[in-house]
Formats: sequence, C-alpha cells, structure tokens
Amino acid sequence: MTQNHLLNDPELIAERDRWFGRLQSLFDGTYREKRVFVLDGVLARGKSDPYAEPERWIDECLEDIAENKAQLIRNDRKFVPVCVEYGPYGVHYIDKILGADVFFQDGQWYNRYLTTPIGELREPDLDSDETFQLSLRAAKRFADSGASFPLYGLPTIASTLNIAVNLYGQEILVEMLTDPDNARRDLETINRTLIRIHKAFRAVLPPEQLQPVISWGRTQPPGYGQLCGCTTQLISGELYRDMIADLDEDLLNVYENGGMIHLCGSHAQHIDCFRSMKSLKALQLNDRAAADLPLYFEGLREDQIIYLCPCEEMTVEQAVKLTGGRRLVINAAISGEIAMPE
Repeated sequence: MTQNHLLNDPELIAERDRWFGRLQSLFDGTYREKRVFVLDGVLARGKSDPYAEPERWIDECLEDIAENKAQLIRNDRKFVPVCVEYGPYGVHYIDKILGADVFFQDGQWYNRYLTTPIGELREPDLDSDETFQLSLRAAKRFADSGASFPLYGLPTIASTLNIAVNLYGQEILVEMLTDPDNARRDLETINRTLIRIHKAFRAVLPPEQLQPVISWGRTQPPGYGQLCGCTTQLISGELYRDMIADLDEDLLNVYENGGMIHLCGSHAQHIDCFRSMKSLKALQLNDRAAADLPLYFEGLREDQIIYLCPCEEMTVEQAVKLTGGRRLVINAAISGEIAMPE
C-alpha cells in the first residue's frame, strides 16, 4: 500500500468511525466505556502560501497526513482525529468578508473597526467576495481530492456577538442597551451571513468529514455545528437571552443535530439560558470557564456534553471526580488512559 492510499484506507476510516461511535454514545447518554473520553487530535500542515495557492496548500496538507499523521488514529487510549483546516485571517475571517480592514502584525491578525454607523451593515455578495471564494476554493480542492479519511475544519465563522464586537467594539454593546432595535438589525445581518457561509461549505464538503473550526480539539460526531461564544462574558444573562440566544440557536440549527458553543471566560451568568437552548448540545470550557465546571455540570441538562480544557483551577483529576466521567470530554494531550471512577 502506498502512502497516498492511507488517505482512503478502510481500516483507518473504520477506526475513526469507531471513535465517532463512542463519542456519539456520549451525546446520546448511552456511553458505557470504562474509560473517560479523551480528545487530542492532530492538524496537517502545508508549506505553500495558503493565500496565494490554496489548492496547493491543501495538497501539501494531504501529503503531510499520508506521510506523517494518518496512523496516529490507531490509539486505544484517546481519540486522535486527523484534520485539515484552512483558516484564512484567523478569527477575523468574517470581519474581512463584512468589510473590515484586516491586517497582520506581531504574529497575529487584527482588524480596525468599521466607520459606518451601526444599523447600516449590508450582507456581502459572497459570489464576488475574494476572501470567501479563497476559502471555498480550498474546501473544493479537499472535496475533489477524494481523500475520505481526514476531517476538514472550517474557517472561523465565529458567532454573531463575536463578529459584532470585532466590527464595532464596545459601541455595539452600548447600542444593544440604548437602541436595541437598531443593534438588532446589524446582529441579524451578521447572523444571516454566518448561516449562508455554513450552508455553502455544507454543500461542498462530505458531511462525515466536515467539522467546524478547531476541528482537532472540538471534534464532534458528524452533523453537529459550533460557534464561538467568547464575547458573551461581556454581557448580562438577560441581555444574552433577549438579544443573542435566538440568533445562536438559528446558527446551530443549520446542522441537523444542533451543536457546540466554545467559551473561554466568565460566562456562568448564561447557564440558565444555555440549559433552555434546545439546539445547544455541548459546551467547550476553557480558561476561566473551565474553573467553573461545577456550575456547568450541575446547571446544564443531562443531555448537554462538556468538553473540558483542564487548567490549574480544574485539573483532570478534579473534573473526573466531580462528574464521575459522565457527560465529559477531556481536551488534553494525555498519554495514559483515564479510568472511570468506581
């Protein structure tokens, strides 16, 4: 068997799908394994300029998988999904599509705020948008390659509130309080754009391989979406419930199984609202949010899964003791197996 055959190796695909089956059983509440579920995927790398030659960059990622990473799925202790992810402009991908000036400085992407008034944002023409078309070319190259083993992660499609704060800074938060109808116009425009972009990628990519952003660390079973909820730490539970939650649900409902919200801050004021969101099936807790695991584990529904990135305030051992390993995915580079508590 040549290296390229590993991209379609039925044994590797079967191993990947066995892990997906275990993960789906966790979501379904039927997980009966004697070990805690650990997720620690790997990301392929390309060498070419992804902004100038996205197709060649995808080809190089597939070569990297065939030569270096495909066999990592053979791991009986943890799920090691092998992923390609094309993410132009980082977390400012949508900002650029919506007209922001995005630039690279000191090793990362930034954007400047829009100068147009809040309430006048217009949906972009995706057919002519260079940034979107660049990312679509990469996705089509992956789909056309026929490689059926690796997963494909989307660019950072983020969330409505994340994007609104990127575009306007604190002014959108003030507008949500002082002129909610005007703020809502732009929030709805952003959300429609996010939904259109998710649907466009879903029309191109094989559903069993498509994953939202950070595909190697937030991997869910096929058919689940995701959004980044980092900025919800900036608003009250009431404001999130009244202005944002229904938009987040609409975005997650693009996927037949709903999906995940990623959190990295103090978001516990939203737990009651998260519990009520039917499309919300998982939360990833990072940084301060991880330290609040007891609040989430007790406050969420029994059918809502927690992906935990361990931290000093909430170690793996503490998390397993607290949860009994139930409804829990550990996001960490752990070498050994973690047994379920007796």
